[in-house]
Amino acid sequence: MMFKKKTIEQKVLKCLEKAIEETIFKKFIEQRLLVIKEDSAEINLRLPFYAPKWLASLQQQTADSLQTLFKQPAVWNVSYKVPTFEHKKVAKTNPNINNIIAVSSGKGGVGKSTVSVNLAISLAKNGAKVGLLDADIYGPSLPTMIGKKQTKSTSADGKLLTPISAHGIVGNSIGFLIDDKDAMVWRGPMASKALQQVLNETDWPELDYLIVDMPPGTGDIQLTMSQNVPVTSAIIVTTPQDVALIDAQKGVIMFNKVDVHVAGLIENMSVYSCVKCGHQEAIFGTGGGRKLAEQFNLPYLGELPLHIRYREDTDAGMPTVAKGDLPELVDPYLHLAEQVAINLYKDLQPTIEQIKITELK
Repeated sequence: MMFKKKTIEQKVLKCLEKAIEETIFKKFIEQRLLVIKEDSAEINLRLPFYAPKWLASLQQQTADSLQTLFKQPAVWNVSYKVPTFEHKKVAKTNPNINNIIAVSSGKGGVGKSTVSVNLAISLAKNGAKVGLLDADIYGPSLPTMIGKKQTKSTSADGKLLTPISAHGIVGNSIGFLIDDKDAMVWRGPMASKALQQVLNETDWPELDYLIVDMPPGTGDIQLTMSQNVPVTSAIIVTTPQDVALIDAQKGVIMFNKVDVHVAGLIENMSVYSCVKCGHQEAIFGTGGGRKLAEQFNLPYLGELPLHIRYREDTDAGMPTVAKGDLPELVDPYLHLAEQVAINLYKDLQPTIEQIKITELK
């Protein structure tokens, strides 16, 4: 029995398959995002996520093998198109927003807002178009954290609010509409209505991701977001100690009940780094976030250190990732942003229309 000899194209695909996670590679092929041009030694890849380190690692791992197959160094032609991922509940209302990601926690004090701001800026630094919505109606922190505390919302047409630009992202918050000394004494339905107005009455530009910094807990705002807003996915932030893990578990259960996809779990304040000697210590315990992720069969998106600079930088309106002077504090967020973007693509299906758009010719 005679077997057909494998073409160079087939061998190149086999080489790439070994270096790319199985589910992701299959989707690349099914959605025609990966095309090999044998004659010109070209690899055309339309990436559905921004992940510079992932891409650099892929190119490095395969460089020698591809050169052997092509008889010359491979030429990578990489373009990007983040798809709109299908979700199960609410119809998409704003064509400019591809995906809405809710960053949530079961309790306060876990650094969720700091994570939200730095994650949004990290996604943007990796290349994505990113917006940030402050969903904490009672205690908005976004204006302070991005250095726009004295800025008030304006409207170009008298109908839609112009989002505030800072550090490569755009954002909006009830804090841009009220005096920071005012107390929001509103019942739950009023707060929920205010949130929907800030979300729906903002003139958002084209966004790959809108990160929503949720208030702590599992109350009215969370139900409004899950039932009335087309949330693509949720991310749970916790810390290693038992009380935080118990509340994070409630958050996971809540999103499961309202049928919102959970992209994974982040363990914040995982290890404390002494600013004087550099000694590291897990003062809140260790391994709790990973165990919780395993319990619910969720991706463990990573650990973020506990460091005074995160607090100082956001208090000063210059988030640590935007400041960028300490790689040991910035790199975990850039890695986290890649994991979030990759896992969304891995877990969820793009809409049919979006697949057609992203096909390579």
